[in-house]
Amino acid sequence: MVDIISRDGTWSFDGATVRVVPGSKVHPVRQDLGELAVPLHTVAGVSFEPDRKGGRLRLRLRTGACPVLRAADGRLKDAADPYQLVVDKDRTGVAEYLVDEIRNALLIEQVPEGPVDRFLLPGPSVPVSGGGGDGTASFDGETVRLTWNWKAEESKTAGGAVTLPLSEVTGVRWMPAIGLENGFLRFDRGGASATTPKYDPYSLVLWGLSKREYTAVLVAAAVLVRLSAPADAVAPAATAPALGPVPAPDADGHDALLRRLRELGGLYEAGILTDEEFAAAKQAVLKRL
Repeated sequence: MVDIISRDGTWSFDGATVRVVPGSKVHPVRQDLGELAVPLHTVAGVSFEPDRKGGRLRLRLRTGACPVLRAADGRLKDAADPYQLVVDKDRTGVAEYLVDEIRNALLIEQVPEGPVDRFLLPGPSVPVSGGGGDGTASFDGETVRLTWNWKAEESKTAGGAVTLPLSEVTGVRWMPAIGLENGFLRFDRGGASATTPKYDPYSLVLWGLSKREYTAVLVAAAVLVRLSAPADAVAPAATAPALGPVPAPDADGHDALLRRLRELGGLYEAGILTDEEFAAAKQAVLKRL
């Protein structure tokens, strides 16, 4: 088990799962999303970026694995990204060690880096709510509800709160406010809407006046999960890689580890692994003998 604890949160890795626990004073998106268990087969890579104050850990997931990242579509600020951790200066050595351990495990298990065709993580738990521009969106797993505040256009407030069954939702889009351009959270009901979010009763306008507005992305992510899975079921975890987990070093495990070494040797001889990759993977297996 490798742990790194900082003011920004805690990451730990047990060889199979990266556990991410946000700190107490982090961005609202990370606070509301809470603790995450990220299985190794969802990870595409990991890096540590040092700077004069310490550095930043970045966990890169396979494209399509996380519904929050899918909903955000690359538009999350670093502070709101649940897969980043600001590392204090006195923890940089541990951060580099954690990166080495995760990379070795990815290499040994032969986890592919490519995209996946379904979510491998469950996304935000429901009920979930977010927003804060001209209103708030909430989702309980079956129904989307939009409620308006005093800043909403009269055409919205006159109609009252909007209740939208999931069966009527064909898509959801989130865009944060960028510069002077307002953002939005829009729920599609089939076909393109000719109404701007300001007047659309199925859209929130996000002005970017507070960090809380970013939590609308969590509502979008929760809806995407339900839209992609039948009967509210979250997609099952991906099948374990062909090589399987590194076994415990008991009698049977010892033989399996030796077989693993032979497999790695074959990959190296076939030119699939470089000298550096083979040396790192071999060392990781030998440590468990």
